[in-house]
Amino acid sequence: MLKGKTALITGSTSGIGLGIAKALAQQGANVVLNGFGDADAPQAEVLAAGAGIGVQVAYHGADMSRAQEIEDMMAFAAARFGRVDILVNNAGIQHVAPVEEFPPERWDAIIAINLSSAFHTTRLALPAMRAANWGRIINLASVHGLVASAQKSAYVAAKHGILGLTKTVALETATTGVTCNAICPGWVLTPLVQKQVDAKAAQHGLSNADATRLLLGEKEPSLQFTTPEELGALAVFFCSAAAANVRGATWNMDGGWAAQ
Repeated sequence: MLKGKTALITGSTSGIGLGIAKALAQQGANVVLNGFGDADAPQAEVLAAGAGIGVQVAYHGADMSRAQEIEDMMAFAAARFGRVDILVNNAGIQHVAPVEEFPPERWDAIIAINLSSAFHTTRLALPAMRAANWGRIINLASVHGLVASAQKSAYVAAKHGILGLTKTVALETATTGVTCNAICPGWVLTPLVQKQVDAKAAQHGLSNADATRLLLGEKEPSLQFTTPEELGALAVFFCSAAAANVRGATWNMDGGWAAQ
């Protein structure tokens, strides 16, 4: 479905971003990965996902808190593949503390990476998308773009901001072939979240299954995680012809969290 298209996914060397990258590669899209840490293993996974259909994979290690590095990444993608057709803004970090104890430098970093980076990638991707009259911008927000949790002021503020940016871009591109939408996951089973489950199990002397239910039971009525594969399938839908008139949506995949 996406043969000949190029997808750039920020924060895609693991977790949600890698799951989405693999789903898009399975549909034939060339992929530009971005993130910290080992780049070889995730590139191999994406190549394997697109095996047999000629998918190409590249990597750029831009620090998403730095506008110049984001510009370099977008120029790299355009030079390698012509343009970015599908932009997935996924990069994010977290810090937990009460507002009065929240380190200002952590606030600045979270706003830069979780919100401002999406502005920079979007402003740089849009001209070529408009020229081609086709493009998909998918912002990974969070259920915290819809509701708040205590001690997550910067993250919640950034994710609410992402939804505002999503709606504005959707309105500005409403008469074009470019769409912009947001996905709002609840708990997603990534290695980072598994560590939280393991910590609860150790703290309370619980089995992994019981610790999982304890974690999910605090917020998510379904008592089950969303998976990177499910989020990847939703991203593929947003790129399909069936979603051509889905614009400015804030699509929560949160097990009923925001329905409460």
